[in-house]
Amino acid sequence: MTRSLLLASCALAAIVAITAPAAAQDLQDRPIDPAPATEVPAAAEPNQVQFSADGIEYDSNADIVTARGDVRMHREGDRLRADTIVWNRKTGLVTATGNIVVTNPGGDAAYGDTIELTDSLKDGVIENMLVVLDQGGRLAADRGSRKDGVVTLDDAAYTPCSVVDSNNCPKEPSWKITAARVVYDPVRKRIFYKGARVNIFGIASIPLPAFSNPVGDGTDNGFLTPDLKYSRVNGAEAALPYYFRIAPNRGLTLTPRIYSAVLPMLQAEYRALTSTGAYRVTAYGTVSDRTDTLIANATTAQNAFRGYFDASGKFQLDPYWSITGSIRVTTDRTFLRRYDISRDDILRNSIKVERIDPNSYLSIAGWAVQTLRVGDRQGLQPYALPEIDYRRRIENILVDGGRLNLQLNSLAIGRAAGQDTQRAFASAQWDLRRITRFGQEVTLTAFARGDLYNASDTVATSVISYRGSDGFHARAIAALALDVKWPLIGEFLGGTQRLTPRVQVVTAPALSNLAIPNEDSRAVDLEDSNLFALNRFPGYDRVEDSTRFTYGVDWSFTLPDFTFDANIGQSYRLSTRPTLLPDGTGLSDRVSDIVGRNVVRYKDLFTLTQRYRLDKDGLALRRNEIDATIGTRGTYLLLGYLRLNRNITPSLEDLRDREEARVGGRLQFARFWSVFGSAVIDLTDRREDPTSLANGFSPVRHRIGFAYEDDCLRLGLTWKRDYQDTGDARRGDSFLLTLAFKNLGR
Repeated sequence: MTRSLLLASCALAAIVAITAPAAAQDLQDRPIDPAPATEVPAAAEPNQVQFSADGIEYDSNADIVTARGDVRMHREGDRLRADTIVWNRKTGLVTATGNIVVTNPGGDAAYGDTIELTDSLKDGVIENMLVVLDQGGRLAADRGSRKDGVVTLDDAAYTPCSVVDSNNCPKEPSWKITAARVVYDPVRKRIFYKGARVNIFGIASIPLPAFSNPVGDGTDNGFLTPDLKYSRVNGAEAALPYYFRIAPNRGLTLTPRIYSAVLPMLQAEYRALTSTGAYRVTAYGTVSDRTDTLIANATTAQNAFRGYFDASGKFQLDPYWSITGSIRVTTDRTFLRRYDISRDDILRNSIKVERIDPNSYLSIAGWAVQTLRVGDRQGLQPYALPEIDYRRRIENILVDGGRLNLQLNSLAIGRAAGQDTQRAFASAQWDLRRITRFGQEVTLTAFARGDLYNASDTVATSVISYRGSDGFHARAIAALALDVKWPLIGEFLGGTQRLTPRVQVVTAPALSNLAIPNEDSRAVDLEDSNLFALNRFPGYDRVEDSTRFTYGVDWSFTLPDFTFDANIGQSYRLSTRPTLLPDGTGLSDRVSDIVGRNVVRYKDLFTLTQRYRLDKDGLALRRNEIDATIGTRGTYLLLGYLRLNRNITPSLEDLRDREEARVGGRLQFARFWSVFGSAVIDLTDRREDPTSLANGFSPVRHRIGFAYEDDCLRLGLTWKRDYQDTGDARRGDSFLLTLAFKNLGR
């Protein structure tokens, strides 16, 4: 937009504003800049008034100095600029008129039509006053005064919002506070109000008889943004957090939550930043009736205490050593979902000490989990103490470019009412990568590992293939691998294509895997991400043996605004003896299933990713996972679909089949207005999972709402619906009202 068109559009906006009722407080910018800071001559006295003007008149009889034309005065950091200044040296009164701006040492600028100041430039009275705070925000009033640096305004307004639009034309701020009296103390960096109201979009809506807020980047005691909700189980909910500033680096937030259908709940959150790290502690507590999660013969506890504790932190002790911890514990399995705190079904607790340098890594950790899943026994949940892992990388071993990776690992897993397992191993992996004269990338890998296991109470594990045998067991593992890639690059259809065939050979001796407990290698599934892995099992407890060939091809096609990436591959095992890989994982037969991935991108407007697995015998889709993103940052559509049709026995709970669809999106229909929504639908039926009670189309939850968000206001309403009951966390509707005043303190 040219400058003339910009001025014309702003003039039209001004005409519209004139036709509307004029506000008593003018928060718009004034057409004058503050006087720049001026260096005081070294010989000048600290309290001496310095000034300059286009012209100066002096009445010697009355001892009055009159300065005209861009007059500037400054004294001890206080600066004054005006068209005309009259200084009565007898009374010490300074009267300024025309394009006035007064600036204090802190950088706050006060504008007005006329002003009367003392000759110290610190105290005075201003008509039609506007104060632009250096820390952000502005105050305006018909009349204001400043004494000892404190600004007092009558019939005033405050806003931290922008007062111009994207075209730099004046606009009404999204919200402002109007009050009978406003006091701004720059030393305390706080604004105090009497008889105040919050105006949203020009509508006086929320009364605030006595109120204050900090300005700038500091923090102070005070109320935070309220939280308003409605749910079928708890009724209407109102929460008003209050923040206690304990120190610049520590604070406590107490949030009482009041419900119309149940007893109140108290939430407390403590945050601290130290010289070595930061930590956070959050706790919830209430009393309510609690129904367990049993499907049949459910029982209810009357007036039971219920709560949740969540703490996390990280401390960097020096450039190498750090400590990280997390604690999450709740009193029962439905508390988090009933009060809409979290939908996690497993709470993980961990503590970890790490040392990281350029060539080594050491971790000493412990962890435990609390299950919130229906039907799971807490006594069967594992805890680890300790888990120790050390790794070291050594370059240029045996030949130039050879890399040796050493690892020492130990783990002790216990259960209150289940199997206990201890494990220790040492491993070495040597890799050598070379590029041939024809462009092939060749990688040679040699791997060796020695394991020692001890297991007890193995009969407590229901899946026989996971148990192993009681007592001590040793295992030796070795493998050799050769991996060859050959990138071929050329032009295609006006773009660039790259075709990369890949072949891998891995050979390893036969192992007695089933004598070893399986704690970390249960959720095995052939995917494009692990097709060429040295071991396709996800953990350490299970290892592939025998000799196999893996082959595949990567292809990419690139245009200036378009890319397409694809890969596909398969593996073949030489050994004819039965494998320990379960049926349905794609790896149980000598010839594996076919896996691949396709990724299509067009600019930043469209991305589609598909991961799939095809049955080797009939090319049936055993895994089909699709994720798509369409649109811009303001308006977009998210689509997701997953179907696992692996025909795995239901006893392997880590590998059960399912089908699910997800959709989410946002439509921005104006600059600051948008509507949004999301839904999750369970498409699983007895064909995918014989143990499932779903009918093939069972909505899980959905969310729909609208939102307004600009530089200083966030307003929205969200409708959520849950379709599943779990104990006293009932299905039903809930509504969330969001109203956040940005920049109202920090």
